[in-house]
Amino acid sequence: MNITKEQIDDLNAVVKVAITKEDYQDKVESILNDYRKQANIPGFRKGHVPMGMIKKQYGKAVLVDEVNKLLQDNLNKYLTEEKLDVLGNPLPKQQDNFDWDNDQLDFEFELGLAPSFEVPLKTKKALTQYKIVADDKMINEQVERIQKQYGKLVSQNEIAKDYEVIGTFKNEEEEIENKTTLELDKVKSKTALKALIGKKVGDEVVLATKGLFKEDYLLSSVLGVSQEKAKDLDIEVAFTIEEINEREAAALDQELFDKLFGKDAIKSEEELKARIKEDSEKQFEQQSDQKLLNDVTEYFIENIKFDLPSEFLTKWIKTTGEQPLSDDQASEEYEKSEKGLRYQLIEGKIIKDNDIQIQFDELKEFAKGFIKTQMAQFGQLDPQEEELDNIAARVLGNQDEVKRLSEQLMSQKLLTLYKEKVNLKTKEVTYENFVKEVYG
Repeated sequence: MNITKEQIDDLNAVVKVAITKEDYQDKVESILNDYRKQANIPGFRKGHVPMGMIKKQYGKAVLVDEVNKLLQDNLNKYLTEEKLDVLGNPLPKQQDNFDWDNDQLDFEFELGLAPSFEVPLKTKKALTQYKIVADDKMINEQVERIQKQYGKLVSQNEIAKDYEVIGTFKNEEEEIENKTTLELDKVKSKTALKALIGKKVGDEVVLATKGLFKEDYLLSSVLGVSQEKAKDLDIEVAFTIEEINEREAAALDQELFDKLFGKDAIKSEEELKARIKEDSEKQFEQQSDQKLLNDVTEYFIENIKFDLPSEFLTKWIKTTGEQPLSDDQASEEYEKSEKGLRYQLIEGKIIKDNDIQIQFDELKEFAKGFIKTQMAQFGQLDPQEEELDNIAARVLGNQDEVKRLSEQLMSQKLLTLYKEKVNLKTKEVTYENFVKEVYG
C-alpha cells in the first residue's frame, strides 16, 4: 500500500491511496475459505462447495468490504502520523469506470485543513468586566419579600391594596375553570385593580386577560393553561371571590433569623442585610462571568481573521448528513455553522497554546462541588465526603454527564485565563442597571 499527499493550497489537499492485491488477498482468501466451510448450497455437502462458486457468489462483496476496512484504518493512521489537522472527514473523490478487478486499486480523498493563526489574548480593546452590586433598594425589597413569605395570613372582609384573594377563574368558551390565589401586588392592570378593590367574598368580577400581570408568565399559572396558550390570550374571564387575606409581615426577630440561617447565625437586621448582600453578589458573579465569557468569545470571533476551506466544508455538509442536501441547502447550513466552527478552532488554539488540561481528579472535585450545591438546595448543608464520592462516581459513570461537566470545567478554566490575560476594565453596576445595559 502506498499513501501520498498532494497539497492543493494552505487549506486543501488530496490524499492518494494505492492498494495492491498483496495488501488484501490473504485476508479475502481466508474469509472465503470460512464461507466455504459454512456454506449450505443444494447439491453439495457442507464444506465441499467449489471455491469458484463461493468466489462468484461472495468474492466481490468480501473484496469491497476488506478494501474499505484497509482504507479506513490506514488513512486514519496516516493522518495521525503526519499530524494533519483536518476539518470534517476526508471525502472520497468520485471515479468514473472504477474497476474492482484491477491489480492496483487507486483511491483519492479530498481533505479540508485547519488554518494556521495566532490568538493574542491581550486584546487591543478593553472589554468590560461587570461587578454587580446589591444596592439598598434591592436589599430592602428582599427583606420585604422575606417578611411577606414568612408572615401570616389574616382574614379580611373586603379586598384592599396588596391583599391575597383566593378564587376561581372561569371562561366556558375557552374551557377555563381554575381555583388559584391572586396576589394583587402582582397585578399590572389599573382597570383590574379598580374592579377588585372593595369587593367581598361571593362577588364575581370580570377581568381582561391582556396586560393583567406585571409578569406575563403568571397568566398561565392563574388560569391553569399552557404558556403557549396564555401568550396571545386576549379574552375576559370571570373571577369568583372565595377568600380574602392580608399577609401580615413577619417581625425581624431572632426567631425569623434562626429559621432562615440556623440558630444564632444572624442576630440583627443589619447582619441580615449584610448576608443578603453577600449572597446576592455571589449569584450575580455567575451572571457577570457568563457575560464576560460571551464578550471575549464574540471579540475573538470578530477580530481573529483566518480563512476556512469553505468549498470543501460545504461539500462535506452536503454529502455526510442523514439526508443528502442540495447545493443551496448545504451553503445555508455552512453559513449557519461557520461562526461556531471559527470559535471551536479559536478555543482549541487557546487550549493548546496555554496547555489547559482537565485531569480526572479535578473533574471529580468539580462534580462533587456541583452535587454539594444541589444538595444544599434541598436542605442537605453538610453531606459526608463518602456520600459525595459515591454520587460523583455514579455521575461520572455516565458519558453524557462527563462531557457536560468537562465542558463546564473547561469554560471555568478559560474564564480564569481571560481574567488574567485579556485587557479588561471593571464597571460597577447595580443588578437593575446591569439588566438594562446588557439585555436592553
